[in-house]
Amino acid sequence: MALMTDHRQTDLTERLGFLLHDAGRLMRKRFEHHSSRYGLSSAQWRLLVRVFKEEGVAQARLAELLEIEPISVSRLIDRMQEAGWIERRTDAADRRVRSIYLTERSRKVFDEMRGIADDVFEQAQTGLSPEQRAATIHGLKTIIANLTDADQQAAALPQPNKAA
Repeated sequence: MALMTDHRQTDLTERLGFLLHDAGRLMRKRFEHHSSRYGLSSAQWRLLVRVFKEEGVAQARLAELLEIEPISVSRLIDRMQEAGWIERRTDAADRRVRSIYLTERSRKVFDEMRGIADDVFEQAQTGLSPEQRAATIHGLKTIIANLTDADQQAAALPQPNKAA
């Protein structure tokens, strides 16, 4: 009987992964459909939100926050700077550091874009009671905390000596 329980748990775990992935993919797709008039992808919107929250963030730190390779962030920033959404500035204390700032253009449309994101989130939660919405958010925050704690614990472990 334990074998059957283990199989069911694996099945549930696999379904959770696919459901989380599919939900995120569909929300990004819906967001991009509604925000296409601005010419911003969901990746560009994520970058703008990060810069909005922490204006003047270093380009390298932005790559960490977005969890994408620095070269990919650089290319994304290149396109966004060319389109007038953001600007790079050299850090006064360290000329090697490039800090990212919003432009007037991005400030003007930020609230409209936030409204689109809110509409997509609302649509995604249609049919859920207030209690189910709260439970979903709580569950996702718990999953994130559990995985974040595991990452932090793994990072704190002594690393094997590669030279040995």
